[in-house]
Amino acid sequence: MILKFLRLLKILTVIVKYGLDEIAISGLHVPRTARLINTVFFWRRITSPRAIRLRLALEELGPIFVKFGQVLSTRPDLMPPDIVSELSLLQDRVPPFDSALAVAQITRSLGAPPEELFASFERTPVASASIAQVHFATLKNGKEVAVKVLRPGMKTTIDEDLALMQLAARLIEKVWPDSRRLKPREVVGEFDKYLHDELDLMREAANASQLRR
Repeated sequence: MILKFLRLLKILTVIVKYGLDEIAISGLHVPRTARLINTVFFWRRITSPRAIRLRLALEELGPIFVKFGQVLSTRPDLMPPDIVSELSLLQDRVPPFDSALAVAQITRSLGAPPEELFASFERTPVASASIAQVHFATLKNGKEVAVKVLRPGMKTTIDEDLALMQLAARLIEKVWPDSRRLKPREVVGEFDKYLHDELDLMREAANASQLRR
């Protein structure tokens, strides 16, 4: 509970830091509320365009929010052109995690170390993204494959951040009825499905690899 509260506090801090509250309020056409917020946060000096501020905020909030921004960049039906264009610049610029952790994760998931599962396994990852990193390997039948390994603790991070996103979407629709045209709950629901589908594909690939043994 304390960790969830701290995560929520972090999100709210980033929202205020980058003036995302101003973006939301201006989009809902409630100038009186906008003036009140500007009075409360009188010390802020916001000069960057809204799209850049949104991208920077998502990057600071971490991999799940970066993924969310990438998904939003494919929704010109919901997002204005400047935001779609800026969010398309979001990249999974995440350094790789220790290969020993990747080996331990593979061993735990498949019941044997990579040396027993594959004819060869590259411990240095070929790619590293927000949710997983990729290692090249060769099956015992000679087929070359890419092994995708979930980042340690990522499943918990995904579930916790999605829960906060769903809560925020419900609150936004309740407090600002005009926001319903942007379908916040529907968008978060689609993102939830997208992430869990990706995790399911990784599990299916792991199970298939285990069966080939």
